Amino acid sequence: MTTQLPLIERVNALPLSTFASLYLPDNYSCFNYTHPQSSTSYTISFHSSKNISSADLSTCFDLIATTSASTYAGSSTGWHPRKKRKEMRLPDLRYFLVNRTPDGPLEGFLSFMLTYEDGKEVIYVYEVHFAETLRKGGLGKLLMGLVEEVGRKVVVEKVMLTVFVANEGARIFYERLGYDVDEFSPEERKLRGGIVIVPDYVILSKGLG
Repeated sequence: MTTQLPLIERVNALPLSTFASLYLPDNYSCFNYTHPQSSTSYTISFHSSKNISSADLSTCFDLIATTSASTYAGSSTGWHPRKKRKEMRLPDLRYFLVNRTPDGPLEGFLSFMLTYEDGKEVIYVYEVHFAETLRKGGLGKLLMGLVEEVGRKVVVEKVMLTVFVANEGARIFYERLGYDVDEFSPEERKLRGGIVIVPDYVILSKGLG
């Protein structure tokens, strides 16, 4: 008798094409997006950490470094390029890549993973980074909507993500999409002598039930 794998392990073991056919929108092959202000056209393609090219992964890393390295460096986490590159190759990580068309540069991406947090089945958004040319055009909302659709189709409990306290704009954006502070987000700690340690990040989540 063969024991069936748990949901998260079973879904993560699927080939990328099977995952896409089951959990992305029915008309998915490669999404098209037009920036409403610049009228520039883009394609949104789907990849895994196994099939993303080294060149695209390097560009994704550069986007993180450009948009967030200083915030990482000023936090308790610190900025560790080698560690970040290794994280970007985690086996179950998947990517939406945004390229200018036709055959233009990679200008943005979102990465996510189906995983467990505190024993709960969740879909965790790891990174969302755009070049300046892609901002303020509704793309973040579109990509988060795709992630939420995946989560609903897989039937996980919630979407989760981490935001630095210093990144107030990102937190406001997620709150407008219905995200709130997760029950497992770190809280302030009061040490002996009255010193208060305030976390420099919050964990946000949105239920999918």
